[in-house]
Amino acid sequence: MAVPKRKVGRAVTNTRRSSHKIEAKGTQECPQCHTPKLPHRVCAECGYYKGNEVIVTAE
Repeated sequence: MAVPKRKVGRAVTNTRRSSHKIEAKGTQECPQCHTPKLPHRVCAECGYYKGNEVIVTAE
């Protein structure tokens, strides 16, 4: 079983963990209704995807 030769200090641990952060998801503007939406997904507001109405919404 592998055992570390010596203790890993706090600085090394914190430097490694510095990239473990949560980032906001990128959003795009819907070309139909101009509301923010996730890319490659149907717009929740108008129901359009790539210019086609995929989900019929009550307007």
